[in-house]
Amino acid sequence: MASGNAPNGNGPNGNGPNGGTPNGGTPDALVRELRASVRGEVAFDATARALTTMDASNYRRVPLGVVAPRDADDIAATLAACRAHGVPVVPRGGGTSIAGQATGIGVVLDLTRHLRSIVELDPASRTAVVQPGVVLDDLRAAAAPHGLTFGPDPSTHSRCTIGGMIGNNSCGSHSVAWGTTADNVHALTVARYGGDTLRLERGAEGPAGLRELVAGHLALLRTGYPELPRRISGYALDALLPENGPDPARAFCGSEGTLGVVTEATLRLVEAPAARALAVLGYADESAAAEAAPGLLPFHPLTVEGMAADLVREPAGLPRGAAWLFAETGGATPAEARAHAERLVRTASADAVDTAIVTDPAGQRALWRIREDASGTATRMPDGSEAWPGWEDCAVPPARLGPYLRDFRALLAEHGLRGTPYGHFGDGCIHVRIDFDLLTGPGVARFRRFSEDLASLVVAHGGSLSGEHGDGQARAELLPRMYGDELVALFGRFKDLWDPDGGMNPGILARPARLDENLRFEVLPKKPVDVVFGYPHDGGDFSAAVRRCVGVAKCRTEQASGPSVMCPSFRATGEEAHSTRGRARLLHEMLAGPAGGVITDGWRSTEVRDALDLCLSCKGCRSDCPVGVDMATYKAEFLHHHYRGRLRPAAHYAMGWLPRWLRIASPFAAPLNALARVRPLAALAKRLAGIAPERGIPVLARETFIRWLGRRWVKGTAIFSNDEVVTLWPDTFTNHLSPEVGRAAVRVLEAAGRTTLLPGSGLCCGLTYVSTGQLDRARRVMRRTLDRMGVSLGDPLVVLEPSCAATLRTDLPELLPDDPRAAELAASVHTLAEYLEKYTPDWQPPRLDRPVTGQTHCHQHAVLGEAADRRLRKRAGLTGELAGGCCGLAGNFGFERGHWEVSVACAEDQLLPAVREAPRGTEILADGFSCRTQLGQVGGVRARHLAEVLAEGLAEGLEPGAPPPDPRSSVAGGA
Repeated sequence: MASGNAPNGNGPNGNGPNGGTPNGGTPDALVRELRASVRGEVAFDATARALTTMDASNYRRVPLGVVAPRDADDIAATLAACRAHGVPVVPRGGGTSIAGQATGIGVVLDLTRHLRSIVELDPASRTAVVQPGVVLDDLRAAAAPHGLTFGPDPSTHSRCTIGGMIGNNSCGSHSVAWGTTADNVHALTVARYGGDTLRLERGAEGPAGLRELVAGHLALLRTGYPELPRRISGYALDALLPENGPDPARAFCGSEGTLGVVTEATLRLVEAPAARALAVLGYADESAAAEAAPGLLPFHPLTVEGMAADLVREPAGLPRGAAWLFAETGGATPAEARAHAERLVRTASADAVDTAIVTDPAGQRALWRIREDASGTATRMPDGSEAWPGWEDCAVPPARLGPYLRDFRALLAEHGLRGTPYGHFGDGCIHVRIDFDLLTGPGVARFRRFSEDLASLVVAHGGSLSGEHGDGQARAELLPRMYGDELVALFGRFKDLWDPDGGMNPGILARPARLDENLRFEVLPKKPVDVVFGYPHDGGDFSAAVRRCVGVAKCRTEQASGPSVMCPSFRATGEEAHSTRGRARLLHEMLAGPAGGVITDGWRSTEVRDALDLCLSCKGCRSDCPVGVDMATYKAEFLHHHYRGRLRPAAHYAMGWLPRWLRIASPFAAPLNALARVRPLAALAKRLAGIAPERGIPVLARETFIRWLGRRWVKGTAIFSNDEVVTLWPDTFTNHLSPEVGRAAVRVLEAAGRTTLLPGSGLCCGLTYVSTGQLDRARRVMRRTLDRMGVSLGDPLVVLEPSCAATLRTDLPELLPDDPRAAELAASVHTLAEYLEKYTPDWQPPRLDRPVTGQTHCHQHAVLGEAADRRLRKRAGLTGELAGGCCGLAGNFGFERGHWEVSVACAEDQLLPAVREAPRGTEILADGFSCRTQLGQVGGVRARHLAEVLAEGLAEGLEPGAPPPDPRSSVAGGA
C-alpha cells in the first residue's frame, strides 16, 4: 500500500500534472472490489470522471472514478477499499467550492445522489439529524413549519449540501445573527480513510493522540489565532482547548475533506422570525458602505450585506446610490419587523444617500436574488471581460473593513487588475472576482505575485485569508503568512492523526499544492477552434464561451422559483450530466483533447452527445445562468460538427426539415390528416421519422395563414384605409399548423389601427435547422430569407411564435455576423405585445376580466422578455401569473423517440400542476405552438395564444370595463 506524506509523490498525496492519476491508471482490482462491496453506483467511465474534474474554482484535478454511496456502510467500504489500494478519496457535495477543495485525484465520493435523508427533526430540542447530501433548502423547508431554520445560508443554498457546508465551515448572509456552520453543529459521525468511524461531540476524544497534541501546544493554540467573526482558514485547533470544550466536531468543521467523511450530522436549529423586513441603504461608494456597516450591528440585524452598482444588472427596487447595504430585520409580526427596520434606518442612515424599506416578500426575494447572483455576475467585468475567483472571501475585523477596502483597491491598481468587492460587510468578509489572466505564463505569474501581496495585506489588517469558503488550493500555500510556520506545522501533525496514510483529499489545506498549479485553463486550446456561431460576447472563441461556466451550479436547483426556466432536464433526471454545468464540464474536457482531457475524441465524442441529447435547447441558461452560459447554442454547434459528413438521426431529417415538409404537404392537408388518424399508418410514419410513439401527429391546416390573408386581400376585406401598416412574420408553425393565431393577430392589429402586410414569400427563420445542429443549411435558409425580404429591414416586424422571434433576434446575427442585414432584421423583431405597446400606446384592449394560467415560452423568457406581455394582460384584465420552466416539448425535443418521459417530467415540474390547480373558468395562455401542443397532448386541455383571447374579446364587442363573457377554454376541458 502506498503511503507517506511527500506532497508530489505518486501515492495518495501525489498531485501530478493537472491532478494526475495515482499509480499510473485505473486499478482494475479496486474497481472490482468497489463493485463487489458497494451498493451504490461505481463509475470509472469518461463521463463520470469528466463531470468531477472541477468545482467552482480555478482548479482542475482528474479523478480515477466516482462512487455514489447509498449509505454509511457504502462510505466505509469505499474508504476501506481505497486505503487497501493506496488510492486517495475526496468527498464532494454540490461541487460549488471556489478554492479547489471539491476536486481531487483518486475516487470522488458523490454524496448528493442517495444520502439525502433528514433522519430526524426534533422541534422541542431544536435539532436535526441529517445525512451529508441533504441540500440546505430541503432542510430549511422541513424546519419551516416548526418556525425553525438552519442559520448558515450561503448564496448557493438551493444546491449546496450540509456535508459540503461542514467541510468548508460555510457561513452566508445571516452569520451576523446565527454564526457559521461550526457554530450550529452539535455532533458528527465521521468515517476515516480505512473505514473506521468516530463520533465527534463536545468532550469527545477524537482520534488517538489528539489530546496529547493539544496539551503539548497550549500556548501556541491560545495565541496563534486572530480574533474575528469570519476566521475560516486553517484547522480550528483552538476548538480543542480545554476551556473550549474541547469540541472535536467544531475542529472538524472547515477541514475540507482532508480528515474524513461525514456520514451523519446533528445540527442546531434556530428560531426563524415570523416576519422579516429588508432595509436597503444606498451609499456613494463601497468604502462608505463598508464604514457604515459596523454601525448597524448594535441593532441586531439578521444580515448586513454589501454590494456595488457594478454587479447590478437591473437596479429595479434599489434606492439611489452606487453601493448598498442590505440589512434584514425580523419580528413576530410584519409591523414589528418593519418597525425594527425603521429604527435601524433612522439611527444609522446619516451617511446614506437614500434608503428603502421593503416588506413585501416578493420584493424582498427580488432584491436578494440580485445579491445572490453576484457570485456569477461578478465573473464578468462591466466591459464583458472575464474575472475569476481565487481571492474570493478574505475577512478582516468589521471595524477595519473600510480601510482594508481602500488598501485593497490600491493593491489592485498597483498590479493592473480590476475587481468589484461585495459580500458580508457586517462580518468584514469580502467576495471579489478579479480579472486575472490565467491563460498565459505572464498572467499566471502576476496572479501569484498579487496573491502573495494580498495575503500580506489581509494579515496586516488582522484578517483571515478565508472568511467563508475555505483555503483549498487557492490559499493554503500562504497560510504560514497568517499563522506562522510553527502553527502550520501543527496543522500537518493534526491531519496525520486523522489520516496517517494521507489518503483524504491530498494537496488541500495540509501540505498543499501550489496556488498556481492545476489551473483548469492549462488544458484548453491556445487558439480559437473553428466554429460556426459568432459568439460575439466571447470574442468569437468557443473555448471562452465554454469556460463561462464557473460552477456555481444554479442550474442544479431542484425546485424552480418564479419564472425561472433553467435547467428543466436536470430537474427531470437529477443527473449532473443533464445540468448546464455538467454539459459545460464535458465540453471543457472535449476541448482539452487527448493531450490533457478525459474525453479524447473531440467533436465525435459520444459522451458529450449523450449528455446533450436531453438538453431541451430551452435557452433558459442564457438568461437564468448568472454568467450567461448558452447551452442551446453550444448544443447546436456540437451537433453540427458531430454529424458533419455522417448520417444523422431520422428525427433530424423529419423535424429539422419541417418547414420544407410542411410546404410540400400543405396542398394535401385533408388526406394526410385522414391518414394520420389511421393508427398503423401513423405508427409506421412515426417510427420512420424517429418520433416518439406516444406522440400524436399535429393536424395540418386545410388553409394556411398566408393563403387566408391573400384571399382576404383579393376579396377586398383587408381595407388599406389606415396609413399605418405592420409587417407580420409568417412563421412555419402559425402558417401551417395554427393559422387561427395569425388570423387573430390580424384582427387585433386592425383594431389597433394597423393594416397587416407580409414581408415576402418563402421566408424561414431557420429555427428547426438550428435546433438540430444543421448549421450550414440554417445559414443558407437565413441568407435566402434576407434576400427575399420584400420590406425594409428596419421596419418593425411582429413575430407571433416566440421561438421564431428568438431565432431571428439572436441566432440569425450570431450565425451571419458578417451580414449587416442580419443585425438589422434582428433589431426589428417585436412580439405582439411589444409592438402594441411601442407603436399603438393609446390603444385599449378589450376588458376580459378573468384569471389566467399557462406557460411563458422558455425562449421568450430567455431572449425576448415578457414585461410587455404582462402589462398587456393587466390592461386587458387578465390576472394571475404564467408558469415558468419549460413545457417539455421544446420544438423537436419532445417529439423525438426516447424523450417522452423527460418531456412529460418537465411539463409536470411547473406547467401541468399550475393548470390543474387553477379554478374553473381560468384562461389557459401559451403563445408557443410547442406549449399549446404539450398542454393538449399531455394535459388534455386547450391553450390559446394571447392574440386569440384578445381577438375573441374584440369580436364580442367588449370595451374596457365591459362584463366578461364565459371563457371558451378552461381547465375543465377547453373548447
